[in-house]
Amino acid sequence: QVQLVESGGGSVQPGGSLRLSCDASGFTFSRYAMRWYRQSSAGKASEWVARISGGGDTTNYAESVKGRFTVSRDNTRQTVFLQMNDLNPEDTAVYYCNVYTDKDYWGQGTQVTVSS
Repeated sequence: QVQLVESGGGSVQPGGSLRLSCDASGFTFSRYAMRWYRQSSAGKASEWVARISGGGDTTNYAESVKGRFTVSRDNTRQTVFLQMNDLNPEDTAVYYCNVYTDKDYWGQGTQVTVSS
């Protein structure tokens, strides 16, 4: 079955950086686009952050993160990454990776806290 496991979250000061990882299994990883979402607090709608195509040649970003975040993938390791630079408090959220194969699948999320 499809499994997604995020890691790499933590607490950083404004201007800092973090690199999130999402380890995937249970599907043909290279065939599918992968997405990152975030949810800033319980009850709020999730916000789409970034997308990367199956081959890794196409990436898309939300305006709020463009120029600061970079999504990448290693198909040999079945892992997708989110490099986050110049973090600010508005980036505080639980970050989830997502794939749609026969339906949407989500990881458990990893908490990112940006605070001075």
